[in-house]
Amino acid sequence: MQTSEGQPALAGVLDDHLAAEFDTRDVTATMQTMTGDPYLNHVPVMTGGIGRDQVRRFYDQVFIGHWPADTSIERISRTVGAGQVVDELVMSFTHDIPMNHLLPGVPPSGRRVRLPVCVVAAFEDGKLSHEHIYWDQASLLVQVGLLDPAGLPVTGAEQAEKLLAPRSVPANALLGEAWPVP
Repeated sequence: MQTSEGQPALAGVLDDHLAAEFDTRDVTATMQTMTGDPYLNHVPVMTGGIGRDQVRRFYDQVFIGHWPADTSIERISRTVGAGQVVDELVMSFTHDIPMNHLLPGVPPSGRRVRLPVCVVAAFEDGKLSHEHIYWDQASLLVQVGLLDPAGLPVTGAEQAEKLLAPRSVPANALLGEAWPVP
């Protein structure tokens, strides 16, 4: 099944889902894109829900409308398969409100965040059956000031910058002396 532009229909369903989550902030419209028994897993912190009631409750009480006003999403890539769509994104926001879906129990830091995110969306009968959402929690913790990267093999917003402009951020910086500059 294809849309009129030739884009696979599943990608259009994911676009509708994301628009309902972030643009119109409509829980009912978000749930209409999903099967009768969906599940959602934010992998690094295991937030989300299993089954329609839990997913709806999570969207309503924790996720939809619980993003900073300056949140933006930039797609880096999209891969569409027979029953799944994978989006590679960079999310940007100022951590000026509680965000229990990403940072459970962490008060707002007021810091700017640029975070690479991967969304794996699976479909059944043309509707979203589940989402696995991945990000580097260490990078997020560095950016909100909860993790000092000194002496650790972690980075902050540089991850997002490297995705958006690959040649602007040097590779192998964490290797230190193991990667001598020629």
